[in-house]
Amino acid sequence: MRIAIDLSPAVHHHAGLGRYAHELLVALTHVAPSHTYNVFYYAPRGDERPAPPLDHLPARAIRLPAKPWRMAVLLADFGGAPMDCWLPAGDVIHATDHLLPPVRGARTVFTIHDLIYRFYPEHHLPLNRWYLSLMLPRFMRRADAIIAVSENTRRDVLRLMPEIPEEKISVVYEGVSPIYRPIRDAVELSRVRTRYHLPDRFILALSTIEPRKNLPMLLEAYHALSQQRPDTPPLVLAGRSGWLYAPTFEKAHALGLEQRLCVTGWIAEEDMPALISMAEAFAYPSLYEGFGLPPLEALACGAPVICSNASSLPEVIGDAGLLVSPHDVKAWVEALQRVLTDPSLRAELCARGLARARQFTWEAAARKTLAVYQAVSRTPTGD
Repeated sequence: MRIAIDLSPAVHHHAGLGRYAHELLVALTHVAPSHTYNVFYYAPRGDERPAPPLDHLPARAIRLPAKPWRMAVLLADFGGAPMDCWLPAGDVIHATDHLLPPVRGARTVFTIHDLIYRFYPEHHLPLNRWYLSLMLPRFMRRADAIIAVSENTRRDVLRLMPEIPEEKISVVYEGVSPIYRPIRDAVELSRVRTRYHLPDRFILALSTIEPRKNLPMLLEAYHALSQQRPDTPPLVLAGRSGWLYAPTFEKAHALGLEQRLCVTGWIAEEDMPALISMAEAFAYPSLYEGFGLPPLEALACGAPVICSNASSLPEVIGDAGLLVSPHDVKAWVEALQRVLTDPSLRAELCARGLARARQFTWEAAARKTLAVYQAVSRTPTGD
């Protein structure tokens, strides 16, 4: 079977979607090496390439920036013009970036990560919200099969888009890369601490800095806790700034937290396990997640996780972390205080987290995704 996968989100380092596309394809090449894998991605500069170990795969670079590429797909979709010549040949085309070019020569699989634009439209830029509102339903109606990354996302699709047949949607959970594990090596911990100028003790919030991550609420809870307990360790905000990030920093300034806050910017993936392993608490107050990979990876690193109880997060975290309403500042203060002051609780959460994380692997995700490919493919398969 020839499989063509959109690797755009990975090539352009688009946080969760990028991790999904990269890790899934790596696992597919290991689980089913007899298939042929091709990748495609938009590449406005011309020098963009997939990261190892995917850089050896045949690739089709589409020489357009993101917005013109999306508009080209829109015009082709409404005009009934197939885009097979834009893409590598394949029996199955897998759309991983909420973008499905119309094709005639292949079956199509569309991964739906979330419907955030429907629940929190104010947290999207207007053009992006307009595009998703117009095109996502069209893409999913046209796809031969849909992969939802959680049961919560599947339910959202069925509730908000009743025209999508339920039998068309398969739930395939994301996984945890083997690099995410507790790091105890003092040299490695020191290297990462020095590289990002980290304090000796800290609470960690790791995510793209954008409105749905709900970081202003976390800042309020942290401020209240530090007022009650002056020995509260600093708060580290790790991750790149996304769209509409300014209110997070405005909130930090209004609360006078500049001296207690460490902002690292983008973190290299090879440094993530050590960063997480050093945290005394991992806080993830997101309003909505299609899956929620960062808190799951934190569990795999043995960090005590305090997580929002919204959307898919309880489904992923289970009883391995403290689940708290993303709107309840007082509850977050109490949860942070419990984790910081109760060694037995931290040990229990660590043990539960390691066990929970082992239930999610990219190998399992690849095998279930391969089953979806096989179900829609016109050709017999060998694996």
